[in-house]
Amino acid sequence: MRTTRQDPYSAVSRQESVLASNKVLRNTYGLLALTLMWAAGVAGVAMMMNLPHPGMLVTLAGFFGLLFLTHKTADSAWGLLSVFAFTGFLGYTAGPIVNAYVSGMANGGELVMMALGGTGAIFLGLSAYVLTTKKDFTFMGGFLFVGIITAFLAGLAAVIFQMPALSLAVSGMFVLLMSGLILFETSRIVNGGETNYIHATVSLFVSIYNLFLSLLHLLGFAND
Repeated sequence: MRTTRQDPYSAVSRQESVLASNKVLRNTYGLLALTLMWAAGVAGVAMMMNLPHPGMLVTLAGFFGLLFLTHKTADSAWGLLSVFAFTGFLGYTAGPIVNAYVSGMANGGELVMMALGGTGAIFLGLSAYVLTTKKDFTFMGGFLFVGIITAFLAGLAAVIFQMPALSLAVSGMFVLLMSGLILFETSRIVNGGETNYIHATVSLFVSIYNLFLSLLHLLGFAND
């Protein structure tokens, strides 16, 4: 009977790949937790000071500008500073939005907590599924890219032309797309497709941020 011998170099290579993926995963979740707390703190300060929303143009310029800066510096020590600048800015933009729900609706605080709970449940559930099954969801990349661009342009149209129905549809689209992005990015980390934890953190943070605001919009509409 003929037996096959396992290549020791191949086994070592696989082990090193697993260790590298686990390291990226730990660093990503650690940095993600810090940035979420930082953004929540900035949002809380913005709410206490009753700061106004910066507006669509400033929000878009700050988002894409700081996102570009973060990706350009992701391989250097400046990457961490860029991440906190980016997430802090998003926290500031979220503060006035949350404040509008809390102060403008009788049960606004409950809606915010429900949106937070739903966001946490979706993120933890999807992440746990990928970590447990190790399934590869990277095939969703092209679909997610097209879907996000389409939803983004539709969202701009809803704001410019003041179309509440379209805005509601965009929020529903973003809930699905951000859920898919969580599966996609977590899968890339687990399977070794993402080796930079700063890139991974930014992707997951943006997913959580958009997921929370989209759920809050849907809950507010249902309540109204």
